[in-house]
Amino acid sequence: MAIGIGLLGLGTVGSGVAAILASPQGRHPLVADLVLERVAVRDLSRPRPLTLPPERLTTDPEAVIDDPAVDIVVEVMGGLEPARSLILRAIAAGKPVVTANKAVIARYGQEIAAAATERGVYVLIEAAVGGGIPIIEPIKQSLGGNRIRRVSGIINGTTNYILSRMADEGAAYAEVLADAQRLGYAEADPAADVEGGDAADKIAILAGLAYGGPVERGGIATEGIDRLDARDVAYAAQLGFVVKLLAVAERVEDVADAPDRHLSEPPGGVALDVRVHPTLLPKHHPLAGVHGVNNAILVEGDPVGQVMFFGPGAGAGPTASAVVADILNIAGIRQVGGPQAGLDPLLAASSWRHCALVDGSRTHHRNYVRLRTRDEAGVIGRIGTCFGAAQVSIQSIVQLDAREGEAEIVVITHEVREDRFREALGAIEALEGVEAVAACLRTL
Repeated sequence: MAIGIGLLGLGTVGSGVAAILASPQGRHPLVADLVLERVAVRDLSRPRPLTLPPERLTTDPEAVIDDPAVDIVVEVMGGLEPARSLILRAIAAGKPVVTANKAVIARYGQEIAAAATERGVYVLIEAAVGGGIPIIEPIKQSLGGNRIRRVSGIINGTTNYILSRMADEGAAYAEVLADAQRLGYAEADPAADVEGGDAADKIAILAGLAYGGPVERGGIATEGIDRLDARDVAYAAQLGFVVKLLAVAERVEDVADAPDRHLSEPPGGVALDVRVHPTLLPKHHPLAGVHGVNNAILVEGDPVGQVMFFGPGAGAGPTASAVVADILNIAGIRQVGGPQAGLDPLLAASSWRHCALVDGSRTHHRNYVRLRTRDEAGVIGRIGTCFGAAQVSIQSIVQLDAREGEAEIVVITHEVREDRFREALGAIEALEGVEAVAACLRTL
């Protein structure tokens, strides 16, 4: 039985999806039943890597959704609007949706889920996080019986490529970014990648799935690599670390047991520390060996322990693979006459848990600090005194460079509450002999 596919977008990912549907040989038998009925594009005259019948192309995405021959709508156009409105239109028409749009799901997932649940249709999102890495379904199903402690990952291939080159070659950030743009790994406007927004969208989705309720995207503390200095990457290597842009969602404690956090959520909620930032990882850490444009996601839970998902995180092939997998999931259910359901219930309005982001000043982390100081006796001692006064325990403090009367001192702290750490930094900045806090990064 033929199943009509309506494709919104024929860019990199859309072309990859179309190519798979056009060559079903050797693939799952259901691929042969998928017929690409209509495709929405911005420009009908634009050259494309594959040839499609002209009558199947349109510049009107609503016409794709409204076409009675279209059974499943696939949204790979990106951006917030009109993508959000088109997804909701498809749902209202009773048509299941497959989307790779992490930005829409991170911000409007709850609205979309509620609409899908009310209408009784699927909205599947495997391609929105991790490209070709299967992570959404494993968290929803395979790991569903676990109490997830932490989800952390390298989930942006562009920044991982840049950091890998900086570590391997000692190259400057700007130089490697320009190379990444020439190679097609980075967009002409790389802000979403290098400033951390792309990774924040993805960890918002993963956190919602892992912990049972929507996570406020705007509340995620986000720092990218655009201000990272190559010397910190080099110093990290000397100290036994690698620098990665890490996205983390970590259970802090049950809201019901956290009266000091001034949260008003109902019993059974969970307090989360969700963040994106450059991080020093020990070289033996499972994520430290993830290089180039690859992604990896580490899930830590009880009783499973540590489980890592690794693979290509972006590009036409990997992302199209995940999109078609979701299409097949829906097609298989349609063929056996199974019931419809909405977007994963963990993101729906009726989520089984309320997730609250904790005040960042009350979270606990290890830290790397690089200080630019005068090269004179007593400076290290005064720095140590400031840390001690704020109850910040130091793991190591070392002078790594000294010349022309100036020195660079690197401090790595033990785990400490963020407000105490910031108190210490404020006192250190005011010290005689300290010229600047030149860099401050998180450490695992």
